[in-house]
Amino acid sequence: MTTPYCYSTTYILDKAHFDECYTQSVKPDPTLKPYYKAMGFGLIGIALIFADVSLYLAYFFVGLGVIEALNVKYNKAWWLMRQMMSKAANNEVTLIVDEQGISTQSQYVKSQILWTDIYRIVPTEKGFLITHKTGTSYISNRSLDEACSAFIKSKI
Repeated sequence: MTTPYCYSTTYILDKAHFDECYTQSVKPDPTLKPYYKAMGFGLIGIALIFADVSLYLAYFFVGLGVIEALNVKYNKAWWLMRQMMSKAANNEVTLIVDEQGISTQSQYVKSQILWTDIYRIVPTEKGFLITHKTGTSYISNRSLDEACSAFIKSKI
């Protein structure tokens, strides 16, 4: 009779962890497509400047275009800043990988992803992207040992 597998570890949600999560899960788009919304807001604003409407509305749309363009340009920095400002930042998280699934517990969040709820596990160069019913999660290899990585790979 084999004993059920269970791995537990703790790590800190620091800036390096959030940076790794972002770089491993977001694929940058080198085309102009992410800027289309910004260009649309800018063009609407410019068209409204020449129309017979309030200039405040026109400048509002131009401003929206500028803010959207900055959002696209500095997406990673903006995302990292929001994560570091959250109450979960710099807190300890306990990660448990067992026969039921993957659990994370911290002072603010308790979540569990069951293996039956996982659609896809994609190994990246530094961890695993796990697609499940409620979204996509990232697990870093920094917090896993070889046996746990092999166990997660066996679930693919």
